[in-house]
Amino acid sequence: MLKVRPLEDKDYDLIKQAETVIEKNYRYGRHHIGAAVRTTSGNVFSAVHVEANVGRITVCGEAMAIGKSISEGDHEFETIVAVAHPHPHEDIEKCWVVAPCGMCRELISDYGKNTDVIISYNDKLVKCNVMELLPEKYTSDID
Repeated sequence: MLKVRPLEDKDYDLIKQAETVIEKNYRYGRHHIGAAVRTTSGNVFSAVHVEANVGRITVCGEAMAIGKSISEGDHEFETIVAVAHPHPHEDIEKCWVVAPCGMCRELISDYGKNTDVIISYNDKLVKCNVMELLPEKYTSDID
């Protein structure tokens, strides 16, 4: 059982920023995930995932948002979220929060073990520490 906490107003704002970036940039077969990361300084960086024909070179939205933040000199993360945009053939009207994939869980924890992740859990939007999502994390001497 995950240790989860309720969302704050600023977390709903973060979700909205992830929705805004993917709603603006959605392209079928290219971009359907938006992500936003809030740093400990309060800055928010949002990005979309970049789909590739060869799946293993696809770059997730969370990685893009983290990279954008780091590129701007903001290296300490507070909270991250990803949302999926519905495809034209789906009978869904709005974006929804998605949990990070395994590689993103590793990446998020590599750059901030104290980072919270917004997820849907037991039909509620909540947040939890990334380490809750990644038991027995792979470690290196850089940690």
